[in-house]
Amino acid sequence: MAIPNKQGKSTQGKSTIDFRDNRRTTTRITVRIPKEFHEQPVMSQLISHCGITVNVAAAKLNGHLPQQGCFDLELGGTVFQIASALTYLNELNLEISHKFITEEDTW
Repeated sequence: MAIPNKQGKSTQGKSTIDFRDNRRTTTRITVRIPKEFHEQPVMSQLISHCGITVNVAAAKLNGHLPQQGCFDLELGGTVFQIASALTYLNELNLEISHKFITEEDTW
C-alpha cells in the first residue's frame, strides 16, 4: 500500500497518487473473510468509517465448510477513502486481491 508523503502524494511504481484528489474512483477487490469475523460488521465498518460505497458483485459462502466467505466488492470513493478502506481490511489481516481501478468522469 502506498503511504502519502508530506504533500499528500504517494508513488506506486511509475504513477503518482494524490490523496488530496477529491474525484471519485472505483476499485474492485476480492476479500476473504474467515469464520472468526462472521459475527463482526466488517462491511458496515467499511461504509461508516471510511465513507465509501460498497457494491457486492459476487459472494461465495461455503455451506458445507463454513470456514470463510469470499466477496467480490466494488469500492467507490475518493482515493483517500479507498486507501483508508484497504488499510482497514489489511489491519484485520484479511486476504485481499485487487481486480482493477477506474476513474469516473465528473463532468
